[in-house]
Amino acid sequence: MTERDEDQLRQAMHRVRAEVDKAVIGQAGTVTGLLVCLLSRGHVLLEGVPGVAKTLVVRSFARALGLDTKRVQFTPDLMPGDVTGSLVYDARTGEFEFRQGPVFTNILLADEINRTPPKTQAALLEAMEERQVSADGTSRDLPAPFLVAATQNPIEHEGTYSLPEAQLDRFLMKLVVEMPERDAEVTVLRLHAGGFSPRMLTGVEAAVTADEIRAAQDAAARVEVTDEVLGYVVDLARATRQSPSVLLGASPRASTGLLAAAKAWAWLNGSTAVTPDHIQTMLVPVWRHRLQLRPDAEMEGVSADAVLASVIQQTRVPI
Repeated sequence: MTERDEDQLRQAMHRVRAEVDKAVIGQAGTVTGLLVCLLSRGHVLLEGVPGVAKTLVVRSFARALGLDTKRVQFTPDLMPGDVTGSLVYDARTGEFEFRQGPVFTNILLADEINRTPPKTQAALLEAMEERQVSADGTSRDLPAPFLVAATQNPIEHEGTYSLPEAQLDRFLMKLVVEMPERDAEVTVLRLHAGGFSPRMLTGVEAAVTADEIRAAQDAAARVEVTDEVLGYVVDLARATRQSPSVLLGASPRASTGLLAAAKAWAWLNGSTAVTPDHIQTMLVPVWRHRLQLRPDAEMEGVSADAVLASVIQQTRVPI
C-alpha cells in the first residue's frame, strides 16, 4: 500500500467522525474511542447515565461505516441462544438447523449488558475473542469487521449483574460517556427543535466501505514500535501491579491491548511509529476497567483513573 493510499484511508476514517457529528453532539472523545477500537479489532464498553446518547453514538457510528448492525436489549430473562443463535427443529425436513442470532452482524449493540445474568453475558465470550460461534460441534465464523459495543448504567445497581473480570478483559476500552457541555446541549436542543429524529438518523451517510475498514485495520497494525516503547508499556503494567491501591494490576493481555490501541491512534494521527505520548493517551481508557482496587482504597474514594494517572506520572519515559 502506498503512502497516498494510506492517506486516503485515513481521510475516510476522519469523514466517519464528521458523519457521526451530524447526529451526535458533544461526544467527540467517545466517537474517537470507537474508531480506535474498530481499527484495533477490539470491543468497547460505554458507561454513562441514561440520556447521554450512548445508543445513538453506536447507531450513528454503524451508519457512518455503512456496516450491518443489530441491537440486543439485555434483560434478566434473556437466554444465551437469544444472542448467539440456537438449533431449531424443521418439521419439513425432520432435522435440526442452526438459526443465527443477532451476534451475526458487523456491529452488535449490547444495550445494558449488566442487566442480564452472567450465563448470558458469557455467551459473548467466544464471539468477542474468537470471532465465531460454536453450536452442535460446529464453529461458525462471524462477519468481518466485527465489534461489540456494550452499554451500562453506572448509577443503578438494582437488578443488575456486575460483569466478571474475564468478560471485562475482552473489552479493549471502557469509555465514560459524560454529560455534554452547555453549548453542546443547546445545539442538541436546536437539532431536535428543527425536527431531528434519533430514530431516523437522517443525513448520516456511509463514509467508508467494509474493504476500506479492513485495509485501515491492516495499516494500523503495521505501525512501527521500538523496543524502548515496548519496555515502557511493560514498566507501566508492572507499576500498576506494585501500586498500594491495586489488588489486581494490568495483565500481559492488557499490555497487548494498549499497544494495539496506541498503534491505531498513531495511525489516525498520521504517525509511522508509536511514541510514549500515544501510549499515555490510550492508557486510561484501555486499562481503567482492568484494574481491581483494594477495598480500603475504594472506601477512601480512590479511582482506577487516579491510579493510572499516578502511574503515568511516576514511570520513567524513554527518550
